[in-house]
Parts: sequence; structure tokens; C-alpha cells
Amino acid sequence: MRNVVLFTVSLVLSLAIASSLNAAESRPNIIFLLSDDQTIGAMGCSGNKDVITPNLDKLASEGMRFRNHYDTTSICMASRSSIMTGLYEYRHGCNFSHGDLERRLFDQTYPVKLRQAGYLTGFAGKIGYIIEGEKFEAFEKEFDDWAGGPGQTNYETAKNKGISKYADKYPHCSRAYGAWGQDFIKSAKASGKPFCMSISFKAPHLPPVPDPIDLKLYESKRTFARPANYGVENGKHLSVQVHTSRAATSYREWVTDYDNTVRTYYAQITGVDAAVGMIREELARQGLDRNTVIIFTSDNGYNSGSHGFGDKVVPYEEGSKAPLIIYDPRLPTEHAGQVSDAVTANVDMTATIFALSGVSAPEGIDGKSLLPLLNGSTNRVREWLPLFNFWGTESAQSMAVVSSDWKYIFWYYGIGRKKRSKGGEMTPTEELFHLTNDRIEMVNVASDANFSAHLGAARTAYDTELAAMKAKVIKGHGHEPYPVLFDRTSSWETKEPLLKLITAKSANEEGKGSPNEGKPKSSKKRK
Repeated sequence: MRNVVLFTVSLVLSLAIASSLNAAESRPNIIFLLSDDQTIGAMGCSGNKDVITPNLDKLASEGMRFRNHYDTTSICMASRSSIMTGLYEYRHGCNFSHGDLERRLFDQTYPVKLRQAGYLTGFAGKIGYIIEGEKFEAFEKEFDDWAGGPGQTNYETAKNKGISKYADKYPHCSRAYGAWGQDFIKSAKASGKPFCMSISFKAPHLPPVPDPIDLKLYESKRTFARPANYGVENGKHLSVQVHTSRAATSYREWVTDYDNTVRTYYAQITGVDAAVGMIREELARQGLDRNTVIIFTSDNGYNSGSHGFGDKVVPYEEGSKAPLIIYDPRLPTEHAGQVSDAVTANVDMTATIFALSGVSAPEGIDGKSLLPLLNGSTNRVREWLPLFNFWGTESAQSMAVVSSDWKYIFWYYGIGRKKRSKGGEMTPTEELFHLTNDRIEMVNVASDANFSAHLGAARTAYDTELAAMKAKVIKGHGHEPYPVLFDRTSSWETKEPLLKLITAKSANEEGKGSPNEGKPKSSKKRK
């Protein structure tokens, strides 16, 4: 009898363990890869014949590439917080001069929730923000494997604590992150758990420091194709306000020395591409490639000389759009190589990761799961998407809405206001671009009577998003004035007193070439 009882207990335990293992195997592994400052067209699969990205091109041929992917705030600190939380900036409050990410919000991010649900989690690279009131080192206990670095991190592998052990073989950080990813995959396989691995590459962010291996691939090429709207002549029709932005006043090498600038930029992207290849090779070696979803995107776009702009921040296509590829090997082969025109966003990354994992997403996030696009059950997840800039010189801050066909931008700043840098009198300005026919935004049709119905629809979408901001804006991060500042109908007399409440500092806070560029700073005092 005793033997029967022992056998029964053993059988029950064995079935329970088997059930647990099967449940783990049914949950996909998830790899989230983030480049830094990569414009949407900087991949071969996007039609760019100059950049060398064989691994990203292969990933796109086997997965889905998204042509209308936007970062709702096109600057690193805010965008990375939106990616992690699934919230628009005015709801998480984290950006330069606005403050750090609150602990209550970090505790709702996908790495934290997936780890609680049994996923093995790892992070390497630039996380881009800190948790309010805590030291940077607080992140280490939040991941099973932590190789993140503060501020912008460093292109020299040896100067990044989390990956310094790879410095001898991979002195440049891009491939070193690939090596870290390979080791994490090995550890994850040994653990028997499903895993969620996130790598945030430094490249191709400034300073221009490509791996010599990659730069050599471009050394024989002397000239590179320019964007169709390249140069300052192709930006004169745009608002006076945008010409006061950092994108218009700095980063002039994109206009004065395009070929050399884009050569190093592309070489840095090629280094990231090589790391993607390393990671995929390890997945195959470990037999994990058929159950691992890979998401590749960037924290913001880059203007790269379009309209005469460098940098990001402004809401035009090149600066606000980023590449997005999602590869799910579990889908039938007929889904491979598809291209989606749906409007997607950085806030959708966390919603999609939650949906993939089967873990419930936090209630009320702004992001949408992109799984219906991947499996073909729908061809869109939203009609309109808001784009924001709450940072930098006040005259260049703006709000916009974009659909697959239209983009509407409202520049709120100024009745009779002048900026010394460019001169010119500013009045609140509307821009409307028919993206279906004018993807490079060369014709503002806001004042064209033929498009009045479309202008009305765009204004309605804009006002709807503004009402949501008014209802949900986070307190204590300096975003409270913006529902009034971005209001199309409020008078300048109502808006002007609010300017002193904006916590935005000089654009030089993240100024080009500064060692502190992009480094998160604590907001010691809430405003």
C-alpha cells in the first residue's frame, strides 16, 4: 500500500512538472532590440542601396516590416520611457527637464511584470533614464541579468561595466552586446525558463565612432544618395517655429558634409546589424530559434539632412519615424516578408510584448498590441496617433496627429514673437500634409480650400487627443500647462503666462558633443 501511495504521489508530481514545462515552452521567448537614432530608411530592406544591413534585411524577409512606425516623443529619454511603460510622455512624465520615471510606473513595465510571471529577464546597454529618488544601481536587482549602463554609455567596450569582459575580442560595444546576448541565450536555455532579453545599442548615436571593421566596408564609397527632400531649400516652406529648433540650428554636418557624416552613420548601423546576426546564430545553435520572437526598432528617427535638419525631435517624417521589424517564427510561412502600412508607435512595444507573453498588460496603457497585424486579422490598430515635443526651446515645441494618409501639426507659439536666431515673426501655425501623395512633406495644404474637409477631420482628431491629455496629464512633472498651450482655440494672452511654468531648459542640455548628452538628470525639485 505504501508503494502505491508513493507511486501515486510521484506520478502527480511528474505530471505537474511536465505541465509546468509545457506551459513554459508554449510561451515564446522575446528579444527586444533597440538602436539609437536610426532613421526609418537606414536599412537595405527599406530600399536603401547604400547601407549594409544583411541581417536586418533577412529578419524583415522572414517577419513583418512596418512603414509607418512613429516614436510619439522623438527624443531618447521620453521615448525609452514610453517603450517601457506603454504610456505617452504626458502620462509618464519622464524627459529631460521634466523629471525621472516614478517607481510606481517602473513597476508596471514589461521586464518587471514578465519576471514576476516566470520569465528570465536580461537587459544590456543604454536604458536612458533612472527611477525617481533612486540610484542608477537600483536597476540591477530588477533583472535576472543586468548589463545596463548610465547616461549614453560608451562605444569602447572596456568602459562599460556590464560588457567589459568582452573587450579583448570585441573592443567596439556593438558586437560586444551581441556577445552578451549570446551568453544570455545560453543561460536562458540552461534555466529552462522562457526569457525576455532587451538590448539597447548605443549606435548610431553621436559621437560618430564606428567599428573599424564596419567603416572599412564603406571606405571606397565616395558619395551617398541624399533624401528626396534634402537641404535647407526644401525646408523654407515649413513653419517659422521649427527653424528655431535644435534640428535646424545644430548638427550642420548633415548639410555641410553629408557624405562623410552618413558614411560613419551607416557604418555604425552595420555594427548593430552584425550583432543581430550574432544573436540569431546563437538562437539556432541552442535550438531556440523556432520559439523566439524578435522585435527590432529605434528610440527615435533622424532627420539626416531632410528639409535641412539634423537631429530628431521635430514631428516631420524622418525625425519621428523609426524602423520596426517583428519576426514571429511560429506564424505560418505565408506571413513572412509582409509590409504593413498601419500606423504604429513606440507605446505599442510594451503592449505587444505583454500580448506575446500572455501576461496581462497594465490597465489603461496607451499602446496597442500589434499581434492582429502580424496574424493578418486586421490591417490597422488605430486611426490617428498623437506626436509630441514637450522639450527644448519653447518656440519649437509642438503637438501633431498622424494617420496613414494625413499629418496635422500645430505650432502653438507666438503672437508677434521673434527669435533672434532666425528672426521672423511667429504666429500659431497649422500644417497639413497629404502623406499619401506627399510623404516627404513638401506641400502644406492647411490653407487650401480643396482640403478643408480633411483639415476639419484632422483638427477633430487633434482636439480629441488634446482632451485626453487634459484628463490624464501626470502631475508634478511640468506637463500641466500643455493642454492649454497646445489648445488651438486658446488666446495667446491665456498661454503666455504659462510659459514660465514650463520646465524646459536650453536645447544645449542635450547639446551636440556634450559628454552629458542624453544623460538622465534627477529633478531634485518638482515644479
